[in-house]
Amino acid sequence: MTNDKSLKERLFHAASFELLALAICAPVFSWLLGVSLGHMGALTVMISLIAMLWNMLFNTLFDRLQRHLGFERSLPVRIGHAALFELGLICAVVPLAAWWLGVSLFEALLLDLGILLFFMPYTVAFNWVYDMLRDRWLTRRELTVST
Repeated sequence: MTNDKSLKERLFHAASFELLALAICAPVFSWLLGVSLGHMGALTVMISLIAMLWNMLFNTLFDRLQRHLGFERSLPVRIGHAALFELGLICAVVPLAAWWLGVSLFEALLLDLGILLFFMPYTVAFNWVYDMLRDRWLTRRELTVST
């Protein structure tokens, strides 16, 4: 199937990814860190907005790279995709989390590495399922149009 995605689809993909992550992360991290749900919820929304913008930019560049090099999205490629995405996100999120939570950059980095343990498999699984559902939808749409 094609990897050409419209801006509307990229927005849907990024928003779906972030909304599900927010629903999981805000209450769990609030409980784990002993921070109010409102305070943690505000931080997760800020991180989510940064992540959505990064998601759209990163995935656009990744799709272009895939078209240029012609590789398949195998499990190793998906793991590399998730790792590179998260590395870029760490650079933006750690300073924000340190400031918001009133902790050192090192403590925020450790917290972010803990969060990474959730997001690495989540990113791989979400994108894999999204791609499968997208392929099914596009195939069904092509069958409907051709009949």
